Amino acid sequence: MPIEDLQQAAGKIASFLNTLNKLGGMRLKYRITAGDGARDPQGVEARQIYVELAGPDVPLVIQHNGELLRALETLAVQMLRLDHHEHDLISFDAGNFKALRAEELRMAAETAAEKVRQTGVPYSFPPMNSRERRMLHLACRELEGIETASVGEGQDRFLVVYPEGQTNIPVKAQSRPRGFGRR
Repeated sequence: MPIEDLQQAAGKIASFLNTLNKLGGMRLKYRITAGDGARDPQGVEARQIYVELAGPDVPLVIQHNGELLRALETLAVQMLRLDHHEHDLISFDAGNFKALRAEELRMAAETAAEKVRQTGVPYSFPPMNSRERRMLHLACRELEGIETASVGEGQDRFLVVYPEGQTNIPVKAQSRPRGFGRR
């Protein structure tokens, strides 16, 4: 379901970012693009609003594998009262973090596919968010001799690369990488 008033939604996000800068002591500049100009050129996200962050605090926003970047995105989605299935309508990026991460995931998919083709053993990625799993699924779709499936529930959901036609092989998830705020 599309966002009804893109300009109003962009205004709310701008107000939120201004408050974050003022009260949170952040030093971030931003550019908000809404509508057709916000479309994802790779087609991974169905975004209608794209927020590009810049400024001295970008390293803070993208550290710990972009946790703060994802948190800002999540807050914007909740602030606009979007359904959790509509989370990809809003996209934040900083320092080209998402494009670099997409390339990293594409290379990881190719490496995993080659390993699976050589060994015949499924490869499990560690648990990751739905956007990153989708990027892996899309990258693997282009590769021959393999199939992918998402396994698990919630924050423990992960992607598995299987040899083609062998998705019935049992797998175990890799352990979740320890990151900021996890014990």
